[in-house]
Amino acid sequence: MQKGHFIAAMFYLSVIFSANAQNAPVRQSDGSLTLIHIPNTKPRNIVFILADDHRYDALGFLHTQDFIETPSLDRIAHEGAYLPNAFVNNSLCSPSRASILTGLYSHKHKVIDNEHPVSPDLIFFPQYLQKAGYQTAMVGKWHAGNDSDEPKRGFDYWLSFKGQGSYLPSKNGLNLNGKHIAQKGYITDELTDYALDFLSHRDKKRPFMLYLAHKGVHADFIPADRDKGRAAKYEFKPPFTMDSKNVQGAPMWVQNQRNSWHGVDFPYHSDLNIGEYYKRYAETLHSVDESVGKVMDYLKKEGLLESTLIIYMGDNGFQFGEHGLIDKRTAYEASMRVPMLAYCPELIRPGTVVKQVVANIDVAPTLLEAAGLKAPAYMDGMSYLPLLEGKTVENWRQGLLYEYYWERSFPQTPAMHALRNDQFKYIRYYGIWDTDELYDIQADPLETKNLIRDPKYAATVKSMNKELFQALEDTKGMYIPLTNDVGGQSNLRNKYGAPEARFPEYLIKDMKSGKKIK
Repeated sequence: MQKGHFIAAMFYLSVIFSANAQNAPVRQSDGSLTLIHIPNTKPRNIVFILADDHRYDALGFLHTQDFIETPSLDRIAHEGAYLPNAFVNNSLCSPSRASILTGLYSHKHKVIDNEHPVSPDLIFFPQYLQKAGYQTAMVGKWHAGNDSDEPKRGFDYWLSFKGQGSYLPSKNGLNLNGKHIAQKGYITDELTDYALDFLSHRDKKRPFMLYLAHKGVHADFIPADRDKGRAAKYEFKPPFTMDSKNVQGAPMWVQNQRNSWHGVDFPYHSDLNIGEYYKRYAETLHSVDESVGKVMDYLKKEGLLESTLIIYMGDNGFQFGEHGLIDKRTAYEASMRVPMLAYCPELIRPGTVVKQVVANIDVAPTLLEAAGLKAPAYMDGMSYLPLLEGKTVENWRQGLLYEYYWERSFPQTPAMHALRNDQFKYIRYYGIWDTDELYDIQADPLETKNLIRDPKYAATVKSMNKELFQALEDTKGMYIPLTNDVGGQSNLRNKYGAPEARFPEYLIKDMKSGKKIK
């Protein structure tokens, strides 16, 4: 073989081996579902409640909007634990849910959008619980990849629906343990009833894990009839950065997205009123809060409320005008930050506030530890159960990795990686001619001033860039996942909306003088 051909062949093989390494299934080295039992622990009953698109500050006790009413969630915060620094590592339904189920970053579980199926090689944490003797139930929205509504591995009891499901009754709308049945009532009430059905008919001699995943509050928001109009009398307080004049150094893509499917000038290609939209969201959220209360009432009646670990969270955030945007996907706080609450009087002191950064990748390790099981070493997340108990955890994370991969269906948002620590957030974009971002989130929590070109922060940018790539190297994330095209494109602009953003002066060169403008 000629030398050139040999080198080319070796390069080709190295690419293949590298790709195979990236695509290798993530599981225990021996392929088993048996985990190490933690000494002197007992399997604890678990209720995990997941809401859809519940933003971090849409909680009544935070008083961010007068029309947010969440008495049951407020109760958990006061009598249990509130985790104000909870985040997702990818602010999109399927990637986030896959991270919750697997304890893995998106680039490792490879569920990077809402359209493609989940690999059969992935292990979901309920499978480990089943192996340990738990009875497990999935009730509600699955949507971890574009899978069918058929029962998934790891669950003894299954009640779900295809895709986003329907708020209102629909024929053959639900799948109960493999059989299609009618959805007879409002979806949040239906899911609550099925969750209570599982709890009522469980084997009381065995521990249980209930995974209750509400459709609420996913768009298009439809509140229960009893909640319609609850928010009508209140005034919407627009976010500060909804006005572009209050933002300095925004990337061109963000400025342009204001006039898009995910922007305030052309939301969902309509003339939607953002304030009224948020009010409808709050009204829809109220029934989710009622559901939490009903589950807690049942546990109290059964004498289980003191000992059961209840964790509530949102699968990702949601923007109602921040930076001129709606929906999620971005690395801004309103998108990647989520509400998280925990309740278990046997473990958690009332009024506990966990200030450390926790994430969706931590849910699986935490619930496994609550079951008395040591999480498998391949998981990216860490158990925050000790934090809930008020214990000190050495070497807790100092920064959180965020990732989002460009979707053809919504081309207005680029691929991005971000690193967030207690003071700064660094956002790096991929494949666009634009600027990156740096925010001092302690001094500027609303992310109004992009510091990326400020000489005073050059060392910070360099350091965080290095740390970001080190995190990707360490977790086998040095690649951009590619998927085939599916669906259409929401890529229109409003003729009368905001004009296209101009290139910033620091990218303009005067060819007459040979110098940059700025």
